[in-house]
Amino acid sequence: MLPSLPRAHKPLISFIGKRIWPSTLEPAHPHPAAPPEYRKTFSQRTTEQPSFRDFWDAPARFWRPKHHELQQFEIDAIQSGGASLL
Repeated sequence: MLPSLPRAHKPLISFIGKRIWPSTLEPAHPHPAAPPEYRKTFSQRTTEQPSFRDFWDAPARFWRPKHHELQQFEIDAIQSGGASLL
């Protein structure tokens, strides 16, 4: 029988240390693989983006809910397991 030796466990991941987040944002820049025509107009595009103070000032596609309010017959159908539909 082999003598039992303690096995040293080495985790598969390693952490590189405490993260330090910069206090200021770096300036916006195009992706290095961006097409040349996009790189030329990038600074214009970043200044054109509108900002909205309230969500209802934004176009409807940004704040329109993707669900609808359930009507009473739908609630009854769910609660009855679909038996009320027959």
